[in-house]
Amino acid sequence: MVADQMSVAVLPQEARERYTPLTDNPVKQVAEAPVSTFSIDVDTGSYSNVRRLLNSGNLPPADAVRVEELINYFPYDYALPKDGRPFAVHSEMAPAPWNAERVLLRIAIKGQDVAKQALPPANLVFLVDVSGSMNSADKLPLLKSSLKLLVGEMRAQDRISLVTYASGTQVILPPTAGTEKATIGAAIDGLQAGGSTAGASGIQLAYAAAQQSFIKGGINRIVLATDGDFNVGIADTRQLKSMVEEKRKSGISLSTLGFGSGNYNEAMMEQIADVGDGAYSYIDSLMEGHKVLVNEMTSTLATIARDVKVQIEFNPAVVSEYRQIGYENRQLAREDFNNDRVDAGDIGAGHTVTALYELTLTGSKSSVAPLRYTSKAGGEGPLANELGYLKLRYKEPAANDSQLLEFTLQRNAIKPLAAASSEFRFAAAVAAYGQILRGGKYTGTWNYADVRQLAAANIGHDKYGYRGEFLRLIDLAAALGTKPAN
Repeated sequence: MVADQMSVAVLPQEARERYTPLTDNPVKQVAEAPVSTFSIDVDTGSYSNVRRLLNSGNLPPADAVRVEELINYFPYDYALPKDGRPFAVHSEMAPAPWNAERVLLRIAIKGQDVAKQALPPANLVFLVDVSGSMNSADKLPLLKSSLKLLVGEMRAQDRISLVTYASGTQVILPPTAGTEKATIGAAIDGLQAGGSTAGASGIQLAYAAAQQSFIKGGINRIVLATDGDFNVGIADTRQLKSMVEEKRKSGISLSTLGFGSGNYNEAMMEQIADVGDGAYSYIDSLMEGHKVLVNEMTSTLATIARDVKVQIEFNPAVVSEYRQIGYENRQLAREDFNNDRVDAGDIGAGHTVTALYELTLTGSKSSVAPLRYTSKAGGEGPLANELGYLKLRYKEPAANDSQLLEFTLQRNAIKPLAAASSEFRFAAAVAAYGQILRGGKYTGTWNYADVRQLAAANIGHDKYGYRGEFLRLIDLAAALGTKPAN
């Protein structure tokens, strides 16, 4: 599901940062490939990492920009489920702001919210990198402050363990009740950086610790906090993924919190969270630590739907071309959709997930000339107004078999852009921003000023100020240049 190869992005101050190479999803002809299948993604680490790079005076390398993670960084005001399902599914369509000849299709998922006090008891193992590479202000000190924010939210029924790794591994804190905040805080405060990085051994010890204090029917999760710079033992991302993939069968998930710069291995952080049935976040400030570990604690910890896959079959009588925006490393084979053994992304309580497609309708100017010998599908009959057929599969948290949801996408649902919801237009602005940061291959003459105008007009109820901050990041990117650094 995720590419194994890694690239090295060389920046003036970020000499050894590692990112997974990404190639933009191509425009596909519906007549040749009518079906698009992908795994959902709830990671947000790319956004805060891009923010860190911009704040340091550097445009991000293109491979650091995963557009879906930029879009999904923001909460959206989507309606909650009302049918007993763990999540609701919504669709909306309007012309693409950067190309009026294209239609932008938004698929939106809103997870059922769960109050903090209603969460099942949690068995959390903090796996903390205390190697020498963590000895800087934006690493271990920030990590310690961030973890203490999460400790402040823990309840009497929760258990916290603390495992560290450097040259060796150690259980610093055995399972301790969430109300013992002074004890847990003192253990975190005592962490000091030094030594090499035996990350794989640390992961193995953390799984063993989580298994010993396993809570049946509860939340069992490892939170790995590191810069990802493993240099002792298993350091190859493919081997680490295989190990984590095997361990997740025990019912223990693994999420990653990334820290630091210079030697940051984002490729590893994102990929092992993916196969660990967890989420990847990048912590560039204590405000981001608060966002991930306090404001979004229920979605960070509590899974309400597993292995969520999306498949769309486009009607060639209505749609001639499509291009998915983002999700490049979440693409699945068509047959994977019905295969319950194929892993996919999970949805946490209250999560919002947004996916966008750019569509060319029949009769509009295409990106690719049609084939000479392809017969044209008829545009008449009962399906003539169906733009596509949307299907989702998911598993209940404790289930092995998936459930299927199905929806039709109607052509007459396309609205003028001005009539689209404010949430649709803001997501479109973020999508344009991410694409321009990646080089703007598909956004035509659109620039940062256009992005800012659309975003500023659709700030909405910005409870935490994330959207207001986004405007400042647009300005920073515009000031630093119009093309991503390579």
